[in-house]
Amino acid sequence: MTSPPLALRPPSNRVDPRCRSWWTTQVVLVVVGLLIALLVVPLFLGPLLLLAPAVWLVIGVAAIVVVPRVRWSIHRWEETDTAIYSRSGLFWEEWRAAPLSRVQTVDKTRGPLERLFGLATVVVTTASSKGAVRIRSLDAQVAEEMARRLTVTAEGDQRDAT
Repeated sequence: MTSPPLALRPPSNRVDPRCRSWWTTQVVLVVVGLLIALLVVPLFLGPLLLLAPAVWLVIGVAAIVVVPRVRWSIHRWEETDTAIYSRSGLFWEEWRAAPLSRVQTVDKTRGPLERLFGLATVVVTTASSKGAVRIRSLDAQVAEEMARRLTVTAEGDQRDAT
């Protein structure tokens, strides 16, 4: 007996609020890095290029304010007894539903900035050609528990399938 297809619906959970600080830090690092590069260029190519750092600074400040807020409003996730759901992306919006019966691996990852902010990412890999479902910006403890639950559930589903 096959189960009915999963309905693609908006996930109900927001990511951890600390992600806004993490995302702000990421944007600041990009803005400052490029600003330094743009400040060096006029030394070699002439003062006419001094306008570029000023324009970049205005764009960068706007990005620092706007990007984390927009990402916060978009990113969602949900875990049910039968599937894991995620939504992310602004221009290339991605909604994913991964049936737990199809889960192959569950991983928890944490980059240096994520560790600094106490966050983690859960990566749920299935046989889908679209790749893994990634749920970023979770509290590290929540991510640990989710990875454990999904692994136990997926193991149970795999035993039932044989």
